[in-house]
Amino acid sequence: MAYGLAFFVLFVALWSWATFGGHVSKTFLANPLTMVQEGFDLLTKQGFAFDIGMTIWRVVGGFALAAIIAVPLGVLMGAYKPVEAFLEPFVSFARYLPASAFIPLLILWAGIGELQKLLVIFIGSVFQVILMVAVTVGATRRDLVEAAYTLGAGDRGIIRRVLLPSSAPEIAEILRLVLGWAWTYVIVAELIGSSSGIGHMITDSQALLNTGQIIFGIIVIGLIGLISDFLFKAFNAWLFPWRLA
Repeated sequence: MAYGLAFFVLFVALWSWATFGGHVSKTFLANPLTMVQEGFDLLTKQGFAFDIGMTIWRVVGGFALAAIIAVPLGVLMGAYKPVEAFLEPFVSFARYLPASAFIPLLILWAGIGELQKLLVIFIGSVFQVILMVAVTVGATRRDLVEAAYTLGAGDRGIIRRVLLPSSAPEIAEILRLVLGWAWTYVIVAELIGSSSGIGHMITDSQALLNTGQIIFGIIVIGLIGLISDFLFKAFNAWLFPWRLA
C-alpha cells in the first residue's frame, strides 16, 4: 500500500515540476492546481455530476446486458462439445473486432441515443465473456464430472450441481475483469454523437484546449473504475468465501 501511494506522490511531484517549472506549456498540460480548480468548477457550475451518472448508467446497462447473454452461452459452450464446435469459431473471430469500428453502423441502426452507447459496450464485452466463461467451465475437473455421472446425475444435474458451483468464482472474476474493459468502450461511445457523459465533456474540453478538465475527467474515470473494481472484488469474496481458502 505504501509503495502504491509513493508512486502517486512521485507522479504528482514530476507533474508539478514539469508544469509549475515551465518545462511544459500549460496549453498542452495543465498543472495539478489548475486541474483541481477546473474539476471543482465542473462539479459545482457545469453539472458534471450528471455526466458521471450517465456514464455509470451506460457502463452498468451495457455490461449487464452482455453478462446476461454471455454467461449462459459460455456455460453451454463449456458443457457441450457440439455447442462449442458450433459457436467457438464465430466467437473467436468476433472478439477481435474492435467495438469502436461498429459505431458508424450503430449510429445508422440505433441513432445517437442511449441504445447506441449500450450496444457499443455490449459488443465490446459479450464475446470476451462468452469465450472466457467457456474455457473456465470446460476446465472443470473431470473426476468431479465422472463422479456425478456415476451417482446418476443427468446433463442438467451436471451443469447445476458440478459445473456451475465449481466455475462460479472464476466466472465472477471474469466479469470483474471485463467490467474494467467496459469503461474504455463507454468513453469511445461518448466521444462521438453524445450530449452527455464523461467522454462528451472530454470532447468539449479538447475543443477549448482545456487540459485541466480533460485530465480531471480521466482521473474521475480511473477513480470510479478503481472503486467499482474494489466493490466487485469484495462482493466476490463475500459470495465465494471458500475461494480464499
